[in-house]
Amino acid sequence: MERIGLIGAGRAGTALGAAMAAAGHRLVGVTARSDASRERAARLLPAVPVLTPDEVTRSADVVLVAVPDDLIRDVAQTLPLTSAQYVVHLSGAHGLAPLAGLAATPVALHPSMTFPGGPVQLDGVMFTATAPDAARSLVERLVKALGAQVQWVADEQRARYHAGLVHGANHLTTLVTQAVAVLREAGVSDPAATLRPLLVATLDNTLRSGHHALTGPIARGDADTVAAHLEALRGSTGSSTQRRIASTYAELARATAELAAADGRLDAETVRRLTEVLDGHQADPTGEAPR
Repeated sequence: MERIGLIGAGRAGTALGAAMAAAGHRLVGVTARSDASRERAARLLPAVPVLTPDEVTRSADVVLVAVPDDLIRDVAQTLPLTSAQYVVHLSGAHGLAPLAGLAATPVALHPSMTFPGGPVQLDGVMFTATAPDAARSLVERLVKALGAQVQWVADEQRARYHAGLVHGANHLTTLVTQAVAVLREAGVSDPAATLRPLLVATLDNTLRSGHHALTGPIARGDADTVAAHLEALRGSTGSSTQRRIASTYAELARATAELAAADGRLDAETVRRLTEVLDGHQADPTGEAPR
């Protein structure tokens, strides 16, 4: 197994390092500058020595640069890498550009997983890789040792790939947070318990069936219900938060109507009525109900 050197002791790097160590890889060292990083390294990588970046790099076959995206290039450029090594970053948005010009073989390797600060289970997690052909066997070996899966994305598609993840995951958090706020304003005492079974079933059905899992008033063409929702969401005070939630609802409703129309579930007249309701909301951003 390859000797792994870890540059950075953030949440993703230490969790991945711990998983690699558990899979049998030898971690030769980790860098940790802040108190929080040293505490995290001691907790997740207790048998791994804390070394300088140069010491870590010189001892490793694979140098894992686990630092914030904006620092990858600057940090990697300072390392004493050789042509016999691989240098790997964990950014989803970046491809090989931050590692350009280095002596080591470059790899962009991103796990589709959140890292809360402790150990993580990587069984079945999809890693998305971008690398030259010379690194493919190494990447597949590293990922499969973790019990995970690997897929390959072209360098020029990394930003598009990451946008898809962010739109699906980060914006889901925004959407659910808004929904919880609306339910709480409606007097629901436990919004999370109310939403959980519906969200879990919807997510599972959508991942399995795509837009065919769509249900609700737009899929039924119920323009009056959508209009009532928008009026309720704008609220009596028309606060900025209420306007933002109403705008989010309207924009997602428009995209949902397009999906339902493309699927043949809505006829042209129903789409016209829904669009009229949504246009009325957009034309009156003050929060007053359209006349």
